[in-house]
Amino acid sequence: MASPYIVVFDGCCNLCEGWVQFVIRRDTKRIFQFVPAQSPEGEALLQRCGIPPDRLETLILLKHQQLFTRSDAVLEILRHLKGRWKWLFWLKIIPRPFRDWIYKCISRHRYRWFGRKVDCAIPRGNRPDHFPLPPYA
Repeated sequence: MASPYIVVFDGCCNLCEGWVQFVIRRDTKRIFQFVPAQSPEGEALLQRCGIPPDRLETLILLKHQQLFTRSDAVLEILRHLKGRWKWLFWLKIIPRPFRDWIYKCISRHRYRWFGRKVDCAIPRGNRPDHFPLPPYA
């Protein structure tokens, strides 16, 4: 197995959970591991990255100790998926300020547009290799 890439996501966000499920279905190499930001492990990772856990406005990808946020995180994840999705990595030619502006607009309205969970948890389902850390309350 390749060394895992850790994705920290908002476990309360329906859009974010949908994104995680999308990635899991296309992660044939099983290189991604997912950590909800609201878990103790997620909070520790956010703190280590210098991001206040109570102000999470971005998806985070840790790849070999390199930090990717916002549109860079999304594009870097897409780069490693099976199928045509990896070709979307070429959107990286669009200047980051513009990509991140779009990302921030979606992030700012994600609860209103896609809803919010009460318990902020994501089921492990039948893919425990993607959620190797212990579940949290």
